[in-house]
Amino acid sequence: MPQQPQVIYLKDYQVPEFLIEKTDLRFELQADATLVKARLQIRRNPQSLSKNSALVLQGDKDLVLCRVAVNDQVLAEQDYRRSEESLSINDVPDVFVLETVTEIYPDQNTALEGLYRSDGMYCTQCEAEGFRRITFYLDRPDVMSVFTTTIEADKAAYPVLLSNGNPVASGDADGDRHWVTWEDPFPKPAYLFALVAGDLAFIEDRYVTGSGREVTLQIFAAEKDLDKLDYAMISLKKSMRWDEEVYGREYDLDIYMIVAVDFFNMGAMENKGLNIFNTSCVLAHPETTTDAGFQRVEGVVAHEYFHNWSGNRVTCRDWFQLSLKEGFTVFRDAEFSADMNSRTVKRVEDVSLLRTAQFAEDAGPMAHPIRPASFIEISNFYTMTIYEKGAEVVRMIHTLLGAENFRKGSDLYFERHDGQAVTTDDFVQAMEDASGIDLSQFRLWYSQAGTPVIDVSDEYDASQQIYTLILKQRCPATPGQSEKAPFHIPVSVGLLGKSGQDMMLSNGETTQVLELKEAEQRFSFTEIEEKPIPSLLRSFSAPVKLHYGYQRDDLVFLMSHDSDGFNRWEAAQKLGVDILQELIGEYQAGNELVLDNRLTAAYRAVLTDLSLDQAMVSKVLTLPTEAYLSELSDIIDVDAIHAVREFVIKTLAEALSSELIAVYDRCNVSEKYAPDATSIARRALKNLALSYLMKTGKPEQLERALTQFQDADNMTDSMAALALVVHSPYAKAAEVILEQFYLRWKNEPLVVNQWLSVQASNPSKGALNTVKQLMQHESFNMRNPNKVRSLISGFSSLNPVNFHAMDGSGYRFLADQIIELNNLNPQIASRLVTPLTRWKRYPADRQGMMREELQRIMDSGELSRDVFEVVSKSLA
Repeated sequence: MPQQPQVIYLKDYQVPEFLIEKTDLRFELQADATLVKARLQIRRNPQSLSKNSALVLQGDKDLVLCRVAVNDQVLAEQDYRRSEESLSINDVPDVFVLETVTEIYPDQNTALEGLYRSDGMYCTQCEAEGFRRITFYLDRPDVMSVFTTTIEADKAAYPVLLSNGNPVASGDADGDRHWVTWEDPFPKPAYLFALVAGDLAFIEDRYVTGSGREVTLQIFAAEKDLDKLDYAMISLKKSMRWDEEVYGREYDLDIYMIVAVDFFNMGAMENKGLNIFNTSCVLAHPETTTDAGFQRVEGVVAHEYFHNWSGNRVTCRDWFQLSLKEGFTVFRDAEFSADMNSRTVKRVEDVSLLRTAQFAEDAGPMAHPIRPASFIEISNFYTMTIYEKGAEVVRMIHTLLGAENFRKGSDLYFERHDGQAVTTDDFVQAMEDASGIDLSQFRLWYSQAGTPVIDVSDEYDASQQIYTLILKQRCPATPGQSEKAPFHIPVSVGLLGKSGQDMMLSNGETTQVLELKEAEQRFSFTEIEEKPIPSLLRSFSAPVKLHYGYQRDDLVFLMSHDSDGFNRWEAAQKLGVDILQELIGEYQAGNELVLDNRLTAAYRAVLTDLSLDQAMVSKVLTLPTEAYLSELSDIIDVDAIHAVREFVIKTLAEALSSELIAVYDRCNVSEKYAPDATSIARRALKNLALSYLMKTGKPEQLERALTQFQDADNMTDSMAALALVVHSPYAKAAEVILEQFYLRWKNEPLVVNQWLSVQASNPSKGALNTVKQLMQHESFNMRNPNKVRSLISGFSSLNPVNFHAMDGSGYRFLADQIIELNNLNPQIASRLVTPLTRWKRYPADRQGMMREELQRIMDSGELSRDVFEVVSKSLA
């Protein structure tokens, strides 16, 4: 086994020995190499206990060091020490100026970290530790400096030169070159540095802040994509206004810029004043973007803008505190999206993602608290736990404090820590100090991993009219944490009477938040005139698994009457899960499958109730996914889950075909596309109805789908029809429209990515061969993360029946791609490992094959820290 890289521990944190007060950078961009000249004003940190230590700067092994000088005195080679990861200089004064000149090779940078060049454009990605690939620096988030950046490049090839802050000077240079100087007045860590140089076009707008300041807004992209930027601009202006109104936060620079980049490891990056976005998160047009794509643009633009305060003005002390900025900002962007669209639907979507992906992470070898205790490679901790569970923890604080106290807490947090690098404890402390509410036990959410389980039972004393809920909490063992102390969990509940009406509770409301703090607690409600049906964990008030012995009739009742929209959907999910799990057992036993007619009746009632919100109808009528059913299984039987779910969908489709046709026809209206909540809901319901109808196997439904494909004037309807035909038994029809689709959209990379994903996720036999053929297609590029995610992740994550083929071919294929990408792009390679990490959840035969491929990856040669950490922990 290769030598294990160094583990970094939170407990070992020390303040930096030096601080950088000012950073002056000059980039000379050349065709074959780039020269980086850095002038750093450095002083010893008075808070450090080390008073005579050497200066140690981080720097990547590929940096070519050309010159080092201290206070204008050039150092000889014996005056400093260069290692693969650092530059050390002994005997430096307490205050001095360090100058370095380094040479880097952006064209060879396939990892897409630091400064790289792809598609003819220079671009940076410095979070988390990419800046050390650019120059030698104190590359840690608690070293914050004021930056001035000058970029020089060929004027014709790179007419646009961008960096953080405000432009302060520009001019021409020798040899048809030009330069621009940018100045960022706000101290920032190196991970927020950004540079872009390219032949770009842009749209521009203005925004006037609440205090009357005018801000210039610019969004850059390739000339051909200018018509796809308007929605991002609209979303940006909405985000700016919302942050002022809800959090009192104004933007602080004269200019705010976004650049769309096709080769990008992340979704987007919040660099101060110069956000760099994956094209998938900024480009939007009805012809080329689905409704989900429009919502993604709106949410990601908001997320990165909100980081200007929750991440930039107040940043992380160290990378163990990553959820300080990400969890808080995900909560903020979720609330923004809820205010812009349907709050209930947004909650359903967020919880669905959490319960499938994050709960699975909590149950796997990479399980970690939202403030990890250690890591080998920080890039591996940009996880669902840090982001989504981190947001749920912030949401619980909001629930416990109430909206008014939470706002007071956020105001105090920003006021107290503006311009600082702080910790999650500082955030919670501000919330405590502003509200007077004790959150000492609540802090366990930051240090304990795993998904808590709450078992609920109840008692009703008719003579005393007292209803009691008994809540017991437990949390399964996770790596390094076998025993867990009780969490502080807000459990939001309501009680429904036989009439379906909410009962008034002791707090004078129809919903009450119970604060579960012990391993077992009893909560009693008085003056309850009949035994109620409890509505538990309303709005999903905590990221937990909750068990209560609902009968199926109870769930049907809650589907029809619960005033909490989320719990109406939850009742439908629980009913579906209960029926599906019973049928999976029948399938495994070889028995005939018979669908409980209560599910059919419940679905018919929802389909025919015209008073219901169409957005919620589409969510309620969506069966639990194969991924969620897998997460709920002790041992995942991929084939049984897929077969049973297909049986249920087909049975429902046949029984409800007339109602589904009526819904489809009612929603299939001809009108100009708009990405508003009402229109999105109508399209979602229409395409859900079509997805059921296609399962009937009737030729007229194929014709319905093909007609929609041919007539669609928007990508939502076009892509829905394409996917349904491709994932159907009609192989010839699928082949024809796949070709038509590609020929029409082959010059639109984001559309082609969807075309790749549809084929990769096809559950029909032969999908792996199709994926292998597509890897040789002109549209695929292994160096482009978007292509890899669409095709390779599309297969391994979205196509369980083929990925988990009994001959092990899916596992071998994925391992091959991970081994290749380990050398090209370690971040993307490590994320691809995830489907293999859960090998212990599968039957013995599949376990053995998955483990064998993990071992093959481990033995394949020198692994990056990214891949080594995930694979080694998975094999442990």
